[in-house]
Amino acid sequence: MVKLNRRLFLGTSAAALGTLAAPAVMAAAHGKPRVIVIGGGAGGATAARYIAKDSDGAIDVTLVEPSRTYFSCFFSNLYLGGFKEMDDLGHTYGTLAAAYGINVIHDWAVDVDPDGKTVSLAGGATLPYDKLILSPGIDFIDGAVEGWGVEAQNKMPHAYKAGSQTELLKAQVMAMPQGGTFAMVAPPNPYRCPPGPYERVSMIAHVLKAHNPTAKILIADPKEKFSKQGLFQEGWNTHYAGMVDWVGGDFGGGNVSVDPEAMTMTIDGEKTKVDVCNVIPAMKAGRIAEMAGVTDGNWAPVNAVDLSSKANADIHVLGDSAEQGDMPKSGFSANSQAKVCANAVRGALTGSTVFPARFSNTCWSLIAENDGVKVGATYEATPEKIATLEGFISQTGEDSATRKATYEESEGWYSGIVADMFG
Repeated sequence: MVKLNRRLFLGTSAAALGTLAAPAVMAAAHGKPRVIVIGGGAGGATAARYIAKDSDGAIDVTLVEPSRTYFSCFFSNLYLGGFKEMDDLGHTYGTLAAAYGINVIHDWAVDVDPDGKTVSLAGGATLPYDKLILSPGIDFIDGAVEGWGVEAQNKMPHAYKAGSQTELLKAQVMAMPQGGTFAMVAPPNPYRCPPGPYERVSMIAHVLKAHNPTAKILIADPKEKFSKQGLFQEGWNTHYAGMVDWVGGDFGGGNVSVDPEAMTMTIDGEKTKVDVCNVIPAMKAGRIAEMAGVTDGNWAPVNAVDLSSKANADIHVLGDSAEQGDMPKSGFSANSQAKVCANAVRGALTGSTVFPARFSNTCWSLIAENDGVKVGATYEATPEKIATLEGFISQTGEDSATRKATYEESEGWYSGIVADMFG
């Protein structure tokens, strides 16, 4: 299996065995070429930083992100499990502005004019660009779960955009009555962080085992199988025996509705009173991608070699919003794609060397204290998609030392990716 360290992580996608011919320079009649990045997460912040630091001031980089503090979705389940504080997940943009000269604008991007090459902000400003990079994360598909809409998120939180929703879900779990029921509606494929819902179940089970040991967890899942299923179910049987009931698609898990007022969940006609209900709906690309005209209705198809939109060569889409092939929607994937995209955009605008695209991803999950597992792969760009080269996954029955080392590896990766995103 692949052992990841910070040095290997930071080098991923930044180096290659050879180089491609330098592209034709995109001339900018207005002076320095301008790149706008929308979305300040693992994809957007990384892309902005790499373009700014590697262009040595030759490119004007603007990052548009409404939140002044970024709370990472990755590791937010560990906050639910009591292994992290919310402050551990929060990161700011000051270094990107001060050390790299990035123009950081905290505002909402509300429209894109692909013909005029401008981005409109909620505050009234209009920003011109030569290249636009979209990394807006996910939005939810309206009506995906019968009875639930975003207006019900305070009663039945999704907590799939980290921050206040995560804090709300934890507070609800801690306030559950003894012997109560925690319910989850899991999403259909594809969605952000495939192992995420099941790590979340593990972390909530960890808390309930300590504070509410007779509580139950009920999962309604439209899928017949899920990421790391054998590893999670082994862990649930080992650490939380009798607590977790997973109802998959072949047993009616996709036929689900909720009633936020009555606090009930109905699976295949069987209604259950619940105390907490975490609804994770079907997902699609962040709305600004749709406004830019680069989605197929749900996701944004991109070219594997540089993450450019198949609908518009001057718009690139990273991370969760992109339909790119085999890579899962994860923070690691977004960061890896951002480096490839940044290198390609810098080359197009300045004539600098463009390296062949290489990608990698690892998704770690914590099942119980010091019981970490992982799955991942390396990838290459083909004419059709980002394609898997070689994969790996933790094995069932691993010893405790291996599982502890896997968890410690994930902690090292978190420190590394934060540095890679924010400097």
